[in-house]
Amino acid sequence: MTNNSDLIRLTAAEIAERIASGETSAVEVAEAHLARIEAVDEKVRAFLHVDREGALARARAVDAKRSRGEKLGPLAGVPLALKDIFTTEGVPTTVGSRILEGWIPPYDATVTKRLKAADVVVLGKTNMDEFAMGSSTENSAYGPTGNPWDLTRIPGGSGGGSSAALASYQAPLAIGTDTGGSIRQPAAVTGTVGVKPTYGAVSRYGMVAFSSSLDQGGPCARTVLDAALLHEVIAGHDPMDSTSIDAPVPPVVEAARNGNVKGLRVGVVREFSGEGYQAGVVQRFTESVELLRELGAEIVELSCPSFDKALAAYYLIAPSEASSNLARFDAMRYGLRVGDDGNHSAEEVTSLTREAGFGPEVKRRIMLGTYALSSGYYDAYYGSAQKVRTLIKRDFDAAFEKVDVVVSPTTPTTAFPIGERVDDPMAMYLADLCTIPVNLAGNAAMSLPCGLAPEDGLPVGLQIIAPAMADDRLYRVGAAVEAAFQARWGHPLLEEAPAL
Repeated sequence: MTNNSDLIRLTAAEIAERIASGETSAVEVAEAHLARIEAVDEKVRAFLHVDREGALARARAVDAKRSRGEKLGPLAGVPLALKDIFTTEGVPTTVGSRILEGWIPPYDATVTKRLKAADVVVLGKTNMDEFAMGSSTENSAYGPTGNPWDLTRIPGGSGGGSSAALASYQAPLAIGTDTGGSIRQPAAVTGTVGVKPTYGAVSRYGMVAFSSSLDQGGPCARTVLDAALLHEVIAGHDPMDSTSIDAPVPPVVEAARNGNVKGLRVGVVREFSGEGYQAGVVQRFTESVELLRELGAEIVELSCPSFDKALAAYYLIAPSEASSNLARFDAMRYGLRVGDDGNHSAEEVTSLTREAGFGPEVKRRIMLGTYALSSGYYDAYYGSAQKVRTLIKRDFDAAFEKVDVVVSPTTPTTAFPIGERVDDPMAMYLADLCTIPVNLAGNAAMSLPCGLAPEDGLPVGLQIIAPAMADDRLYRVGAAVEAAFQARWGHPLLEEAPAL
């Protein structure tokens, strides 16, 4: 029998292989991770809900399948932490908000269904910025999550719970969502791997909406191969989602197993640099570009002038869509209800419920969006932002005529201290400076570790961007970079993370 400490440090691919061969059982693996959660999550606060009974039941089912001689899938029995934005039948879904506190969905999201169908063991639901609005997980109604590298610092947002669960070895796999960088930015600051697939490649059915033209679920892991294996499980066409792409999933696992950048054209965008970038982040990014050159890639300098306007466009489009999506939380159908005592009208109950249920950042974005869509301002604000979005897409299209992928720092700084930016929304928004253009264009992107910043010893992320439906290029480049780093250092970067 393998001890718990060994089991929690295996990759998802290694765990699946051991379970399939009978070397260990899915129940042993689940119990090891549940014990780890019990031991460290009081400090990290990655989980909002741990489904111990459900996880062990799914693990027992996997062991039963193996004992009957049935063929197991590539991730059968592997534990996973699920962002609390996906509906889970019989298990609470809060989206990090008081307005859905205690809500038990009657159905599974498509992503949840596909995880179960693949015999993945869902351990529980992870903490997040309320309605996925934030870059630090400090906007959660249930308190912030800590970064396992330094518990006084943020684990990124909005999916900080998922990234922290990975970095603290509470789960080998996680699911996040990315509206403006909420998978990639947490991956960067926790030294993990996070992928935003092409928009429409992973179903949004059952994923509580923030900004419908930007939201995208995706895989989070500690290695590029693990992310690819999870990507393959959750991606694919879904008739329940009108924005789902009806096309084959790119060969992401094959690309992750055969990473090679020889002859690949790699673009470096001028606009992803300059004032506001931490010296250590720039240093590690520059080294990564040189590493790609050493591995045989051709480096091409590019300019994408519209990227400078991406942040402004995003913070008009996303709040506008949020103001529409969040109108459904009216206290009449589900979730919190305040003031329903017979003395208040329906309108007053709705108002009192929203006042009590929504946090400050959600209210700020609803007001921003409502204003941008209001009569007399629609063309000046929302309409103009959509025009900028078109220009950004054209810049990407022009870039991908010259290069195969684009690389940049994932985020301008390493993890900042909890509380440092809570009173400065603009400083918080700047954390997504490099990630937002990808969402506006609908392209695919990955963040993976590229070293530690010398000044603070915290992880730095390298962002790889590929054209829509060329997600396999992310894994090809990511695998090559990861292998080169591991050959150079002799071990994965994450093993340097402080023990909890």
